[in-house]
Amino acid sequence: MTDRDFSEKFDEEDKTVSPTDDSTLDLPPNKEWAPISGNASRAHSRSNSHARRGSQSLRSMSRTRSQNGYGCDDNDASTDEGEAGDVEGGAAEKDPYEVYWDGGDNDPMCPRSMSLARKWQVVIIVSASSLCVTCTSSIYTSTYSQIEKEFHCSRIVATLGLSLFIMGLGIGPMLLGPLSEFYGRRPIYLVSFAMFIIWIIPSAVAQNVQTMLIARFFDGLSGSAFLSVAGGTVGDMFNRETLQLPMMIYTGSPFIGPSIGPLIGGFINQYTHWRWTYYVLLMWAGANLCMIALFVPETYHPVLLRNKARKLRKETGDEQWKAPMEKTNKSIPRTIAYSLLRPAQLLIFEPMVLNLCLFSAILLGILYLFFGAFPLVFQGNHGFTLSQTGLSFLGIFVGMVLGSFTDPIWHKNYQRLIKQREERTGEIGGSEPEFRLPPAIAGALLVPTGLFLFAWTTYSSVHWIVPIIGSSIFGTGTLLVFSGVFTFLVDAYPLYAASALAANSFARSSFGAIFPLFGVQMYHRLGDQWATSLLAFLTVAMLPFPYLFFKYGKKIRGKSRFATA
Repeated sequence: MTDRDFSEKFDEEDKTVSPTDDSTLDLPPNKEWAPISGNASRAHSRSNSHARRGSQSLRSMSRTRSQNGYGCDDNDASTDEGEAGDVEGGAAEKDPYEVYWDGGDNDPMCPRSMSLARKWQVVIIVSASSLCVTCTSSIYTSTYSQIEKEFHCSRIVATLGLSLFIMGLGIGPMLLGPLSEFYGRRPIYLVSFAMFIIWIIPSAVAQNVQTMLIARFFDGLSGSAFLSVAGGTVGDMFNRETLQLPMMIYTGSPFIGPSIGPLIGGFINQYTHWRWTYYVLLMWAGANLCMIALFVPETYHPVLLRNKARKLRKETGDEQWKAPMEKTNKSIPRTIAYSLLRPAQLLIFEPMVLNLCLFSAILLGILYLFFGAFPLVFQGNHGFTLSQTGLSFLGIFVGMVLGSFTDPIWHKNYQRLIKQREERTGEIGGSEPEFRLPPAIAGALLVPTGLFLFAWTTYSSVHWIVPIIGSSIFGTGTLLVFSGVFTFLVDAYPLYAASALAANSFARSSFGAIFPLFGVQMYHRLGDQWATSLLAFLTVAMLPFPYLFFKYGKKIRGKSRFATA
């Protein structure tokens, strides 16, 4: 087979390295822990022809969501590296015993060859599991009144149960994500969700607040797999042309879950004992675990290719058959270390990552702060019961659903920007990461609008529907900001997409854990109007950044050591 034939075949077949596995980009031993520089790759790109740069641009901009909910392309960084080797150092020889998909996505063992109904069955199950986990985070807030009396603790101590759960959600992906690269997605699902159920039990039978707090942290840690690894399952089954709708369903579940938690918990805790909150969660999570065990197969391509290689070795007796995964020398400690190091590097050295992560972190912090603020507003000013207060969160829920329905508008705008770029540069199909930011720009305007409307309509003389409308506008803006920020980070930092999203996840979880701890005191001290206005002013301070990065992001990326130039 000629080098040209191999190159064409290579482009046809799906690359099987983890789409967001930036730990595969090994550094020289003496440079492992140094800040990663993109200068070399940029120097190489300048040496290529204009046509080749256009091809690389198309490839990098077609990156799709993966391991963290959003990830990279089916072709990972090694594609570019392999091609670079062909150009600069001569043709690389193909290993005739390397196992790959026969016929690409049509291989019977490839997850993308499953029937459409089978794929959607898996999408619904993993999305429902993600919804269950995030609902567990917020349903706890409806138990405050009862556990404060039973455990003789203050509201701030009770709120620690919410904060610790969210911290577990933030820390878990940095551990479970790398583990899934070695063992596959299905074992992580089964073990982590089983542990999620086990850690609900101490919460249900807790006799003191210390047991509750410890159990909540480990419960969040265990359930976090469905906020990181599960997105990769969706990307494993769908190619980039068919990925948008299933990924929209999956990525909506972590945001919808917190808003329906108080709704369910409000009715449970108004009419029965708080322990029934966890009995219901045990039944829900148990049903999900059964569905995962019965209907969710392994979908991680490298692990499936390893299984295929083992089968070939057994059938042929030839030990030379190897999957790409079996040729790597990655270790679990080193991979986990990278998953901790690189997000920190991006937050420190990349102003775009820092500011956009800070913006999304503030929004999630406000969302979780509202779990303490809504009872003060609606019970104190409007005489709502616990269940009615839970219903008031439907405003945020409806706002997020409406925000998801605007996706076709932003897709059309994205195509318009691409056409304008084609007319300006002559490059067909080329794009820029900044074209992903218009939803965030619109969301940045809606968020303070909704917060100010909520703030100054919380008076008892104003009908309760008006502040709920304000919360709905806030929900719409929040979803748009998250959507724009996530997709921009993936496109701007394609080689380090997992790390960029891990940085975002850690920042969001940190603020989501901290904000509820001072929220109630702030509302008591400043009053409903000025406390909410203070939160709105925080979002006003962050409002310019999506637009500034849309306008000047390309220049900033040109000086970046991580981003694509």
